[in-house]
Order: sequence, then structure tokens, then C-alpha cells
Amino acid sequence: MKFRFQKREVLICFLAVLGMGFFLSFLILCNLGTDPCTFMNRSSAHAVGISFGTWQLLANIVMLAIVFLCRRSLIGFGTLFNMVLVGYYADFFNWLWGKWIPAGVFTAPASRWAVFAVSLLCFILSAAVYINADMGVAPYDGIPIILGELAAKHFPKTPKMLVRIAWDGAAIAVGTLVGGVPIIGIILMALFLGPAITLVRKYVMHKSVEA
Repeated sequence: MKFRFQKREVLICFLAVLGMGFFLSFLILCNLGTDPCTFMNRSSAHAVGISFGTWQLLANIVMLAIVFLCRRSLIGFGTLFNMVLVGYYADFFNWLWGKWIPAGVFTAPASRWAVFAVSLLCFILSAAVYINADMGVAPYDGIPIILGELAAKHFPKTPKMLVRIAWDGAAIAVGTLVGGVPIIGIILMALFLGPAITLVRKYVMHKSVEA
């Protein structure tokens, strides 16, 4: 487990999670697509009639149990920050923007796309900083790591990226089955998150790309 208490890394991780929840709230209000995990959890929360934050926490608890049993070294402060805070931050900021920002900002084509583009970029950068802080992975991200290790053991030629794509695809399928509609943001997230992680690791966190 990654529960070493290094103030700088813990603070960076906490602020990155705050940034993820903050910018995720704008992505949700723009309704042009989010990451597969958020899409699945928001769709499921809507289907059962509870808040996104509460559903995401419950889903994360289930996935955390699997990660704990199979690969507990993936768990750390970042795991807990992510699983507990991102959904509730998004709910809180959604409530706040509903009181402070006119709804037309998120529906008029020009402003909607502008807010979406900036929020998507900032969310991806926040997620990249979170991942590069190396304080544990989100439960959702831990599952494909475990599946990838199993695939490598039994099917050595299976690309790790293929396992991740299949996992994200399954999340999108679940979200769609419970009533969600996948939109362009999911594709953009998949295209740009990987390069953003590499850039942040090299130029912001000052770590070698190969590390």
C-alpha cells in the first residue's frame, strides 16, 4: 500500500482531486461527454435515483474490495481521495454553479463548447497530475491493472492497452444499458489523457518518462 506521508505529494494529490471534481462539474453541466467511469456512474445514479457522489462512492467501495484482495499495493492516499471526494466535489460544484451561473452558459452553442473545451483540458491535466503523484490509483483504474496482469500471465501477447480499452468499453456499455448516451467527450478523454500524463510527468512533476 502507498500510505507514505510525504506532505508535498499528498498535497499535490489532494489538489489534483479537487481540480478533477471542480472541472468535472463543468463537463457534466455542458453535457458533451465525460470519462467512461463518470459516464457509467452518473447514468447508474440517475437510474436508481441517488446522487452521483453517493453512487460513485458505493461503486468505488466494491471495486476497492477487489483491488484490496488482488493487488493492495495499488492502494494509497490518492485512492481514498479519489473514491470519496471526486463525486461529492462534482455534486457540490454543480449545485453551486446552478445558483451562480445562468443555465444558458451551458446550453448556448458558443459558450457551451468554450466551457467544455477549457474544462476538458483542465480535467485531463488534473487527472495527469493525480496519476503522476503516485499516491495510489483510483479503484476504477486498479481493476484493469489487475486484469492486465492476469491476461499477461495466461495470454502473454495481450497488449495492456487492449485490456484498458475493453474495461472502458465495458463501463460505457453499462452506462448505455442503464439509460446514458455516450457523447464526444468520452472519445476526447481517451485520446488525450495518455499524452497529458506523459507531458505532466516530464515537465511538471520532473520525472523521467521511463520511470
